[in-house]
Amino acid sequence: MVKQNKFLNKIVTGDVLESLKQIPSDSIHLAITSPPYNVGKDYDNHHDKMDYGEYLKWLNKVWEETQRVLVPGGRFCLNIAPTGIKNFTPIHHDFSNQLRKLGMKFRTEIIWYKQTMLRRTAWGSWKSPSNPHIVPSWEYVLVFSKNGDKLEGDKKDADITSEEFKEYSDGHWKISPEKKRNGHPAPFPEELIYRLMKFYSFKGHTVLDMFGGTGTVAVVSTKNNRNFIHLDISEEYNKTAKKRLSDVKNNII
Repeated sequence: MVKQNKFLNKIVTGDVLESLKQIPSDSIHLAITSPPYNVGKDYDNHHDKMDYGEYLKWLNKVWEETQRVLVPGGRFCLNIAPTGIKNFTPIHHDFSNQLRKLGMKFRTEIIWYKQTMLRRTAWGSWKSPSNPHIVPSWEYVLVFSKNGDKLEGDKKDADITSEEFKEYSDGHWKISPEKKRNGHPAPFPEELIYRLMKFYSFKGHTVLDMFGGTGTVAVVSTKNNRNFIHLDISEEYNKTAKKRLSDVKNNII
């Protein structure tokens, strides 16, 4: 039986590591998050330009806690992209290496094609092989599992349709970025979270976002009969998350 959690279906303001440590072990079925990319984005309450070594050490502690709170067979979906063009930093490789060293099983990588190539300015050596740039129009969702492959759940609580299952099992997902930012520099599109939630969890399961931002994981969880735990250090983002969640609940009622 999954342990009860005082944070269940709540928007929690606090430091990510301090908050994670208050979540019982083996109590989360699915974690979905996108951490700060450390590229200098204007977050409300986070310095997004740490020394890279310190950045990796910090997030390795977050991954350790994430592994602890997941149930056996629980999944972790990590959205990340390589950063920079001239100074390319393969964050996705560094994170996958960290998680594998912790004992998490690397299940797959989903290509999230964002269709953002209309405005091209960084060509590098224009029409020349001397130093051309590849500008990523995609991000990754890296998927890991804890202690094996199978997640326990009642078959009647699997709510993904046949058509959805066939579409989502192709790991190339064309989803436009979220246009309504709600004051956040890098919000999730709801469609991305919906797909991950339907593909990797059952109704009634608990979904964690430890960098919850303005609450997209909480909102999609509520719409689709999942529990959620939303953690974020920013009071402003959490105010927005609570407002979005209240609107959703009112519409459901």
